[in-house]
Formats: sequence, structure tokens, C-alpha cells
Amino acid sequence: MRPVEFAHEEIIQAGHELQAAGRNITGFAIRQKIGGGNPGRLRQVWDEFLNSKTEAKAEPVTELPSELAEEIDAVNKALAGQLTQFAIAANDKAVKAAERRVADVLTSAAEHREQAERELADASQTVEDLETKLDEARANAEELENRLTETQTKHQAQAVKLAQLEERLAQIGKERNNYEQQAELMRNERDAARESAAKAQGQIEALQAQVHEFMQAIGNRQ
Repeated sequence: MRPVEFAHEEIIQAGHELQAAGRNITGFAIRQKIGGGNPGRLRQVWDEFLNSKTEAKAEPVTELPSELAEEIDAVNKALAGQLTQFAIAANDKAVKAAERRVADVLTSAAEHREQAERELADASQTVEDLETKLDEARANAEELENRLTETQTKHQAQAVKLAQLEERLAQIGKERNNYEQQAELMRNERDAARESAAKAQGQIEALQAQVHEFMQAIGNRQ
């Protein structure tokens, strides 16, 4: 996705605000001020604005036209002394102007070097902040991974216990079925015993009745 480009007016306004606040005007500082943009482009727009102001204030240096040079040459023949003094003065001005230009170039180079150093410091700070956040993210990920491992271990232990409980429950179910079967057999044996006892009781009562009749018969004969 192509990044949003901000208008020159916004960038220059941000530069003025940073300048008024006494802060270093770097691409990262402008970016933080306006909320986005490429730091290199932002700094380039600001530098071009400063250079345009400097060029507007600088006085253009115009070379002598050929007609004037010829006129000077003609005058030189008549006024050699005056022309020499004039040439010396003009040369002195030219030398001083050149020296001023060299000084301006050196000053500008020093400013650009300082600006580059500030840009590098801002970039280094940004990288350091990102590395700190990355370390924090790695630490959080490691902690989450440890928690996941611990949770998995607990779940495995719980699964083993659950399997043991299920196995024990199945064993108890089998034992209960065996007990129920044994109880059913005992109930059947009890019922059979009751039935046998009832039959025996009936036989006993029948024998007692026979004995009673027999004893009565014997008493009647006497």
C-alpha cells in the first residue's frame, strides 16, 4: 500500500512549530508532528524550503559585460593607474565574495552533517525502541508457551487419572453385576429352600394326623 504523502505546507508548518519550540528539526521529528510520512522526504522538503529562502536573500553576482570590459581596456590605456586601483579593489571584492561563499558552503556542510547526526540519533532511538518492544514480545511469547506446556502437562495428568477412574468404574460395574448374579442365585436357593421346607412341613403334618388317628383307633379298641 502506498504511504500517504503530506503537502509541503503541512511539512513546513510542522517545521516552524518545531523551530518555535526550540526542538531539532529532523525527519523523524516532523513525522511525529504530522503523524506520518517518509522521514527522508519530510527532511528534504524542509531543506528545500530553507534553501529557497537563502537564495531569495542572496545578492546575485553579475560578471562584467564585454562592452564594459572593452571600455575599461580603453580607459586603462589612458588611466593605467586608476584602472589598476579599480582592478585591485574589484579583485579584493571578488576574493572576499568567494571566501564568503566557501564559508557558507562549509557552514552548510557542517549543518548538514549535524542534521545527519541528529537524524541518525533519532533513527537509532527508534530502532532501540523497536528492539525493546521485540524483546518484550519474545518474553511474552515464551511465557505463554511455558503456560501452554504446563497446561498440557496438567491435562495429560488429568486424562490419566480420568482413564484410571473409568477403568475402576468399569471394574466396579463388573463386580456389581457379579454380586447381583450371586444375590439372584441366593434368592432362588432361598425360595427353593422355603418351598422344600413347606413340603416337609406338609408331610410332617400329614404324618402327625396319621399318628393321631392311629392312637385314637387303638384307644377305641381298648
